[in-house]
Amino acid sequence: MLPDMPKDYVEVEVKGVMPTANSCAVFLGNDDKNFVIYVDHSVGNAISMSLHGVRKERPLTHDLIGSILLGLGVTVERVLVNDVQNGTFYARILLAMENELGRKIIEIDARPSDSMVLALQHKKPVYVAKHVFEMVEDMTEILERVLRQTEDQGDEPGEGEEEEED
Repeated sequence: MLPDMPKDYVEVEVKGVMPTANSCAVFLGNDDKNFVIYVDHSVGNAISMSLHGVRKERPLTHDLIGSILLGLGVTVERVLVNDVQNGTFYARILLAMENELGRKIIEIDARPSDSMVLALQHKKPVYVAKHVFEMVEDMTEILERVLRQTEDQGDEPGEGEEEEED
């Protein structure tokens, strides 16, 4: 077990994923604030599937990575979104491995999007550095609006609806 997080980090959850024209908006936050990280559609889809527990017919890249880690006896311990520069977020994944020689903790650089998929798949926490959390725009109102629209439309937006041709 890793030591508790330092006080300069805030725990957040993945609250939702919303496709946009060129990317996906991933909402992260807690009771105090929610913010968005934009990711490409393929990773946004992987985050959404992991968030909703969708089973896949064949393993995707993140599933393969998880299987490799499991096979090597390595566990994902936590994800840290540790910086943002010019709108680009940075993250670290903390991995742990224990064997007859002892316990080893490894911290690796990763995209926040890939890190979130692994954290969701392994049911591990995501933390954001306080300085990052304080500088991002609060998107709570937009998240609530998106969630209300999704509820009003039923299951998933557009599901079961046919497009009308002009």
